[in-house]
Amino acid sequence: MDQLQELLRSDKTTIVDVRTPGEFIGGHVAGSINIPLSEVPARLDEFRKMENIVLCCASGGRSGQVTMFLQQNGINCVNGGGWTNVNYYKNN
Repeated sequence: MDQLQELLRSDKTTIVDVRTPGEFIGGHVAGSINIPLSEVPARLDEFRKMENIVLCCASGGRSGQVTMFLQQNGINCVNGGGWTNVNYYKNN
């Protein structure tokens, strides 16, 4: 968790929430961006431009899928798990 905390405290980290837009509107990590799971394959170029990517969702399942997919496509990223955990580690 220390590596995740360090990443989350960096100004150069991009937090990507892969939940649906409706879920995202219901609550999310301040400063995070919403790229729903279903849109990830079509938006690979966007991910390639990001630094220090931390992915999150409701529980870590969808963000885990996206983490594996992005890594298979040569994109360095970390699964942060549930967005509430990411929010906690970012702010504490």
